[in-house]
Amino acid sequence: MDYKLDANLVSQIKAAVDSNLKEQLSYTQQLIATGLQRGEEKPIQDLIYYEIKKRGYTVEYIEMDDKVLSVHEGGSMFSIEHSTAPLVVGKHTPKGKAKGKSLVLNAHIDIVPTGPEQLWKYGPYNPIIEGDWLYGRGGADMKAGSAINLYALDALKKIGYQPASEVQIHSVVEEESTGNGSMMLHLKGYTGDAVLIPEPEEDKLVKGNVGAIWFQVEVMTKPVHVREMQNGSNAIDAIYRIIGVLRELEADWNLRTTGMKNYENLDHPLNLNIGKIVGGDWASSVPAWARIDCRIAILPGIKACNAAKEIINKVAEFADKDFFLKASAPPKVIFNGFFAEGYELEEGTDAEKVLKLSHFEAFEGEELESFVTAGYLDTRVHALYDKIPALCYGPVSKGIHGFDEAVSISSIKKITTAYALFIARWCGLEKVSHN
Repeated sequence: MDYKLDANLVSQIKAAVDSNLKEQLSYTQQLIATGLQRGEEKPIQDLIYYEIKKRGYTVEYIEMDDKVLSVHEGGSMFSIEHSTAPLVVGKHTPKGKAKGKSLVLNAHIDIVPTGPEQLWKYGPYNPIIEGDWLYGRGGADMKAGSAINLYALDALKKIGYQPASEVQIHSVVEEESTGNGSMMLHLKGYTGDAVLIPEPEEDKLVKGNVGAIWFQVEVMTKPVHVREMQNGSNAIDAIYRIIGVLRELEADWNLRTTGMKNYENLDHPLNLNIGKIVGGDWASSVPAWARIDCRIAILPGIKACNAAKEIINKVAEFADKDFFLKASAPPKVIFNGFFAEGYELEEGTDAEKVLKLSHFEAFEGEELESFVTAGYLDTRVHALYDKIPALCYGPVSKGIHGFDEAVSISSIKKITTAYALFIARWCGLEKVSHN
């Protein structure tokens, strides 16, 4: 297929993105201001459903199905915190026989907790623009991306064109905790010839990402008064000893990058995060219980079930040698979220070539850079299970998962332009249907 575009058409697309930018930013601010933490996302999905429908695309809700997800190796673990908000799928269908290739535009609208709101400059759900930056929790990761998907299509429509092939718009939840949103849509058969995901990736293409596992370790020991500490076992002290053992596992896993061209030269690509610790009931009672919540990364090609067995065995072996733990109930390892394998992007696909060309034009002659990330991305669903080119490429950000999260406005504009140019090339164009 010829992916060339007329220079005049490229100029028109750039101008259309520019003229829509104020509206696009306003919509992004609306998404940020809606807020809504894990499990609360239904209203924002309703908003996105409406925005897709008013543009003339068909749209539907898809419900999460834990029974279906639980029997697939790519499905992550359910817990009581798992979101049941519906997924949204919009679909553009060309007037006649497709002239190009089909495309999925994917974005997640779930966000991570804000932390203490008084530590934010403007407040997490107050989408202030200051200079080139749009602030707010989830603005970069990735409500700006959700807007980019729609406004790239809007730019084409503004100059009288629409994709000449099918385009699906996926709005998912659970990307930040299980990846089950995109996985559910895979299991329902929603796919295309390629996928674009505008995560905040600093104007670069992600060539691969690690897998991720969420787990808890829970310790139950013998409670006593502090005056008799020698007769009991401090569960919090025991949890800290287990953390030390998990750090040993982390170090061992990082040594296994040897021979992996995308990872062996990275400094510590596999990170163990102790994200939460709770335990005890009373300052003058030796704590009888403690629990940690952890996230650990795994290399592409490693099955989550095999990594999980290593975690279980490591904790059990240590507990069997630890004097106090051996005298108590064995520590419990509970898997409660991500149970996801990593991926590496297939080299030399047409989709990557089209993105490089579109980026070059949108960024006025800058070559597209790429990297691998130590974070999780839903791209793995499409790469591993749909087996299609999965391109994660999005705007410049700062403060994601931290305070004062923000996304670059100039980058949003250029990425939206690159997406519109990609769609024009990949899907082909036809005159807007007025039926």
